[in-house]
Amino acid sequence: MTATLVIPCYNEEKRLDVAALLAMVDGRADFRLLLVDDGSRDGTRGVLVGLAGSRPGRVEALALERNGGKAEAVRAGLRAALAAGAPIVGYFDADLSTPPQEMLRLLDVILGGPSVVLGSRVALLGADIHRTASRHYLGRVFASVASLVLDARVYDTQCGAKLFRRSPALEAALEAPFLSRWAFDVELLGRLLAGAPGVSGVAPSEVVEVPLRTWRDVPGSKLAPSAMVGALADLARIGRDLARRRRG
Repeated sequence: MTATLVIPCYNEEKRLDVAALLAMVDGRADFRLLLVDDGSRDGTRGVLVGLAGSRPGRVEALALERNGGKAEAVRAGLRAALAAGAPIVGYFDADLSTPPQEMLRLLDVILGGPSVVLGSRVALLGADIHRTASRHYLGRVFASVASLVLDARVYDTQCGAKLFRRSPALEAALEAPFLSRWAFDVELLGRLLAGAPGVSGVAPSEVVEVPLRTWRDVPGSKLAPSAMVGALADLARIGRDLARRRRG
C-alpha cells in the first residue's frame, strides 16, 4: 500500500529542508511525496523539480500556474493523488513544524484502520511541543468555535498534519474549492462528516486525533496570529455551508 503525502509550497526556495525530505523518503518505502508549487515567485519550482528528479517514482512535483493559497494547493495535491490511485492521502507543512518522523507515525495509525487521522498539538508531559503563548491561546479559542461549527469535539483543527483514507466522501469533499483560505482544515473535516447528495459522510468514530510527540513554531512561518483571528470570520460561512450540506 502506497500513501501519498502532499506538501504545499510557496516561496520555499531558501527554507525547504531538502535533506530531511530525502532522508524521510529513503528511510521508508510505503509512501511517496507530492510537492505542490503554489505559483511561487522565487526558485521553489526548480528546487521541487530537482527533488523529484533525484527520487523518481517516490517524489513528484506539481506546479500550479498562479498562487491560489495553501487551501487550493492542498486541494489540488490531494485530488491529483487520488486521481493517481493513492489509497491513503495526507498533507503536512513545508516548514516541517510537524517533523517527518511524526508524519510517518501518523501514517502508521491510519494504516491500522481509521478513516481520518489528525495530528494534535497537546502540550503533555513528555511531549516536545513548542508554540508561542499567543498562538496557543488563539488556537484554543478557534478550536472551541470550530467544534461548535462541526458539531464534533475536536481539540486541534489547525495542525497541518492530516491523513485520509480514500472514500467517496473524501472525493466529494474535495470536488469544489474551499470557501476559506485559512480555515480550510475545518471546512474539509466538516465536508467529510456531512457527506454529499448520495454520499454518506464519515462517521465521527472513524476520525482519530493523535497527540504529537514533537512540534514547534518555525521562524518565518507565513501564518501570523492575526490571520488566525481573521479565520474566525470564515467559520460563519463554513457553518452556513455545512448546514446546507447536512440538509442535503
